[in-house]
Amino acid sequence: MLVLTRRANESIVIGDDITVTILAVTPSGVRVGIDAPRDKRINRAEIVLAVSDANQEAAQTSSGESAEALLLGALGRTSTTS
Repeated sequence: MLVLTRRANESIVIGDDITVTILAVTPSGVRVGIDAPRDKRINRAEIVLAVSDANQEAAQTSSGESAEALLLGALGRTSTTS
């Protein structure tokens, strides 16, 4: 991990096409601006982790139950056939 010290209005450049600029430093946090091409995905780490966890949970649930049972359960119904 590269650790840099930057002040407000100072930037770092990643590769040829990504610029990260420190917009403001306040007691409650740091405001960061990221200038990158539209085809680059930029997400907060906690969102990526939450989506990954939800996907794993869904995969584990669906492997133990049939799709029909999951759908009926989501609709609050029970299967009429055994």
